[in-house]
Amino acid sequence: MSDHATLRDAIIHFSAFHNCKDFMVALRWPEGKVKCPTCGAEKVTWLEKRHMWKCYAKHPSPNFSLKTGTIFEDSPIALEKWLPAVWMILNDKNGISSYEIHRGLGVTQKTAWFMLHRIRLAMQDPRTGGKLDGIVEVDETLIGGKARNMHKDRKAEVQKDGRNTGGKTTVIGALERDGQVRATVAPDRTAPVMRRHIRQNVREGAHLMSDEAGYNWRMPREYQHDIINHAEEYVRGNVHTNGIENFWALLKRGLHGTYISVEPFHLFRYVDEQAFRYNNRHTDDVHRFIIGMRQAIGRRITYKELTGKDKEVSHG
Repeated sequence: MSDHATLRDAIIHFSAFHNCKDFMVALRWPEGKVKCPTCGAEKVTWLEKRHMWKCYAKHPSPNFSLKTGTIFEDSPIALEKWLPAVWMILNDKNGISSYEIHRGLGVTQKTAWFMLHRIRLAMQDPRTGGKLDGIVEVDETLIGGKARNMHKDRKAEVQKDGRNTGGKTTVIGALERDGQVRATVAPDRTAPVMRRHIRQNVREGAHLMSDEAGYNWRMPREYQHDIINHAEEYVRGNVHTNGIENFWALLKRGLHGTYISVEPFHLFRYVDEQAFRYNNRHTDDVHRFIIGMRQAIGRRITYKELTGKDKEVSHG
């Protein structure tokens, strides 16, 4: 595929199984030699009719496929549908709903919902790039429904820290100026939680910038810190939080425009999804797809794990 391939090109290309196979083999075994994912043996045979390999070493799992050891493992959905689905969610800046996958690929909406969450697992940041440094914008945002629409027990739970968040979920983030973002769902907006996020993601000595609500971020012995008061101004020289606020806008556009209703239980997955696209915003569609597919290897989630032991959830 060319660097300028489109979704239509991807659908056509991956509609042929041999193209799916060639892509997955090159991705998983770049040295050109297929190895058993269980024991690492190279003595394997391709079983054409079953679309599997057989390993001749003696162990309980001699047969393996292109999906083994990936987010696709044990899925009855063919790679011819999986790979276009990955392309769609990785490259659409506002995300793709399960209903769009359902209509576009001819699977049930429930199956499409599970597929998307498997792909979001591949979009989680592996934290291989080190900590953020230089000028780092830090901020928090609230996402979710209004407290008046909640059951009284749920309302009490979300307000237990004594601060009325309107029943919404807190997401905190740090953005290296013109660089990567690190965002996570947080239990509350207290100083210990917010400062822990900074210490985990930002190198000591970096220059933090926040709005006037960011006093909980202050750690003067560890970080420089400038505050911009949005009641008075939005930019003062190079002091602003426009970058992280732009990320929040993209996140909320997807949540409110594409997914409509997202359970707090799954919110971190959608945050990871948007962070992946943002952090790879300067990459073309083909290479963004390859990055996401590399992260699909060695990761797996079951439906039971996804739904919290089969707990009923909303399929947004």
